[in-house]
Amino acid sequence: MTSTTTTSTKTASTSDADAAKTAESRDEPQKSKAEPTSVRKRLRALYHGHSRAAHRFRYAILAFDLATIAFIIATSFIRDAEWIEYADICIGILILTEFCARIWVSPHPAREFAHFSTWADIVAILSFLAPIVGEGLGFLRIMRTLRLLHTYQLMATLRVDFPFFRRNEETIIAVVNLVVFLFITTGLVYETQHYRNPAIANYVDALYFTVTTLTTTGFGDITLHGSFGRLIAVVIMIFGVTLFLRLLQTLLRPQKVRYPCPSCGLQRHEIDAVHCKACGAQLNIPDEGRF
Repeated sequence: MTSTTTTSTKTASTSDADAAKTAESRDEPQKSKAEPTSVRKRLRALYHGHSRAAHRFRYAILAFDLATIAFIIATSFIRDAEWIEYADICIGILILTEFCARIWVSPHPAREFAHFSTWADIVAILSFLAPIVGEGLGFLRIMRTLRLLHTYQLMATLRVDFPFFRRNEETIIAVVNLVVFLFITTGLVYETQHYRNPAIANYVDALYFTVTTLTTTGFGDITLHGSFGRLIAVVIMIFGVTLFLRLLQTLLRPQKVRYPCPSCGLQRHEIDAVHCKACGAQLNIPDEGRF
């Protein structure tokens, strides 16, 4: 009887041990699956969250974009330097890493490719990595400036962090639109003309032509060669003047603040408004004691 009990006890312990091993083997893949999930959640919180760390992360991306544009402009004054090719590759790898991370954490990755900024990033990555396969795609690197359009998602963060931005949001956005347009057209003029047009040797020359054309000054000392160059000048005159007039309109019209009326939902009011001019509801616009 005792031996039978001992045998059954050993059998039970053996089955328990096998069950524990089976459970551990099942838990191991779950743990390995949980680790990348947690990384994805942290990245998603950085890209789409509202914490202080998320704000700093998005500001860092914006700073990197601005530094990239500064690098593009500065290297236009340097010819045939080998270190520029290595720097291009490093920047391209960084952009590719950030691009892959952004697609990975997106709730709908396929929808990201419906945005123009996504394709601008793809073109920028190819252009910076062009030294690997040759310089044929070098002119596409200016598409990196379009990445600034993607940073418009920072507007909500800037609105929270900086009272100056809240008070002058429309003016700042109009300035950013004009500056982005200047960067894009300046880069397009430079990349399509500096090989065959001796009057455009660097970004400063291209910017000079862009500004004189945008303001309709037209000194005529620099002209673009070819039919494509003339089409670029037409685009600068039409869209550039429109953005310039938009900026002037924003600067000259009465200043207002953005505050939703609790009754009718009207968004813009005079900076010292007490009642909504549409429905008469009382407003409680936050003020910093300027009035």
